Amino acid sequence: MHPHDTQPVLTAGVPLAEASAAMILVHGRGATAASILELAGELPHTAMAYLAPQAAGSTWYPYSFLNPIESNQPGLDSGLAVLAGLVARVEAADIPADRLVFAGFSQGACLAAEFVARHPRRYGGLIVFSGGLIGPPGAPFEHQGDLEGMPIFIGCSDVDFHIPLERVKETTAVFTRLGGQVTERIYHNMGHTVNGDEIEHARQLLATLG
Repeated sequence: MHPHDTQPVLTAGVPLAEASAAMILVHGRGATAASILELAGELPHTAMAYLAPQAAGSTWYPYSFLNPIESNQPGLDSGLAVLAGLVARVEAADIPADRLVFAGFSQGACLAAEFVARHPRRYGGLIVFSGGLIGPPGAPFEHQGDLEGMPIFIGCSDVDFHIPLERVKETTAVFTRLGGQVTERIYHNMGHTVNGDEIEHARQLLATLG
């Protein structure tokens, strides 16, 4: 059962066949591909194709990302499969993995982070707006692999109702152990949102693509 595999993928920027870089944008719970695709305007790159998959029912998985993994199936595995399919689509367009950036907000940030941790290699980058790795408190996070210095930005509030600060710190530690170059920013009393400083860090990450 794959609830998300028949959902549309919206695009912006340079057509994939003509692009030399790509970004996969993953929306949050209750949001849409169209809404996350608005970030393309905030994160411009002249050679980039932007791809935003839509989740069935606007939700990638039903419960908190802190719930037991099995409770969020089959949505979680289906969402990860959607991202895997998009990676294959990007590479089929002759765009190498090291010019592919993942970005997401909230539930979408969790899904993107989880995909990269489960399939670690030198992508172009990962941008995590208010998210973290998926699993219950005390999860061992025994991911193996090498990100080969891939740039990662993780930004979150210190009081986010959905994303505990401890999980943000755990996520930073895992990606650092896997060889990522992680920039973590924690914002005091910020709501569950994306702020201008986070956008600036994301732009700096994109600048590393050249």
